[in-house]
Amino acid sequence: MSAGSRPTCEVHPRSLALLAREGISTDSAHSKSWDHLPQTPDVVITVCASAAGETCPAYLGPVLRAHWGVDDPAHATGTDEEIDAAFLSAYRILRARIEALLALPLEALARDPRQLQDALVKIGNAVNGQQSVK
Repeated sequence: MSAGSRPTCEVHPRSLALLAREGISTDSAHSKSWDHLPQTPDVVITVCASAAGETCPAYLGPVLRAHWGVDDPAHATGTDEEIDAAFLSAYRILRARIEALLALPLEALARDPRQLQDALVKIGNAVNGQQSVK
């Protein structure tokens, strides 16, 4: 699930275009608040570079939390090429981190929340779109 603390009511058109170029369906993509998630997540990963200090809503309870800060490309300035490069950079960083997450032994880590927490932090600190977690 994906949601934000201050949704903008629309998915950025450059995000949609980039995902389409990457072959990722955006049919169900929409901007949504974390106040309206269909279920309580087990893990909360903040990704916006400015979100590290935000608090998660109380209803999320005792979930694992990690911060994978990425500059928000929606705030990028410059030429069209420079702005597109900011979106591509954010995409590559997040994709690499998600791939690193999915490569973890998640079943085993689900039984050891501390190790899962450590792995999530390590991914956020090490994977920048070109590096990998060993």
